[in-house]
Amino acid sequence: MKALHCLSYGEPPELTVADIDEPLPGPGEALIAVEAVGLGGFDAVLLGGRYQERPSLPFVPGRELTGRVLAVGEGGDPAMVGARVAAIAFRGALAERTVAHLSHCLTVPAGMEAAVAASFLTSYATGLYALEDCGRLAAGETVLVLGGAGTVGAAAIDLAKAMGARVVAAASSPEKLEFCRARGADVLVDYADPNWRKELAGRIGGGVDVVLDPVGGALSEAAFRSLAPRGRHLVVGFASGEIPRIPLNLPLLKRASIVGVDWGGFMQKEPDGNRDLMRRLGGLYDSGALHPEPSSVHPVGAVADLLMGFLERRSVGKPVVRVEFGAS
Repeated sequence: MKALHCLSYGEPPELTVADIDEPLPGPGEALIAVEAVGLGGFDAVLLGGRYQERPSLPFVPGRELTGRVLAVGEGGDPAMVGARVAAIAFRGALAERTVAHLSHCLTVPAGMEAAVAASFLTSYATGLYALEDCGRLAAGETVLVLGGAGTVGAAAIDLAKAMGARVVAAASSPEKLEFCRARGADVLVDYADPNWRKELAGRIGGGVDVVLDPVGGALSEAAFRSLAPRGRHLVVGFASGEIPRIPLNLPLLKRASIVGVDWGGFMQKEPDGNRDLMRRLGGLYDSGALHPEPSSVHPVGAVADLLMGFLERRSVGKPVVRVEFGAS
């Protein structure tokens, strides 16, 4: 079968199409014919060589996909064969076929297009786990979403609106802010403006109840200072490349919480809890409360440039790659 191979790490990484052996599903796993793959900041950091773990070269990148189950391994539910799923493979998604554990698969709702399914699972599961499980966001509360035009940020806007919250979306350019407006944000904040915190306080009449922070860096402390008493700051990631150092007197004085959000760890270490999360996420989509959509769809040959788009902060939303090697 054909797959995209990473030959060396870099910005951009060295990528090539190669013929490799088809993987075999292990116990509890599914063999999936891949239709499309969603890319995110994690992929850019990993292939750029910035991540704390480096797979041995060469390897097949890509972790979020949609496709059809061809077979299941020992202990797998045979009824899943033929099902269309959105899945997390962790590695190996940018190939004609890959394997994923069945507990990391979500049956694609009827009518959901492949490009939407490939851009849905990681962003929306992370967002729901952050806002509902970790942040306990309640209807009527105000949430500040940093990086609102990013993959998790865009999903968080959609989810928070579905949960009845007021959404403040923060981004760094007019184009990205317009994207946030189209996603449903109630208030827009340009954090390229050094006075953004003062403007935010004036527009919402005080502090925010929850901060969803996939950005990190200097922005994190400024956002934490914008919390209301008993607020919750949700640490989702560090897209800026910088891990912040928030003075601990701030949570003390605000009686506020800093909460780590690691959906990947939750998925692996608490599979029962993750299955419940998946049921809730599927229910929200089936009810019509969510409106996921990819920002753009691309051929396999565009992967390197798409990864650089994340690192150079050009990317808006979640790009999707069609896994059709003849069209690369």
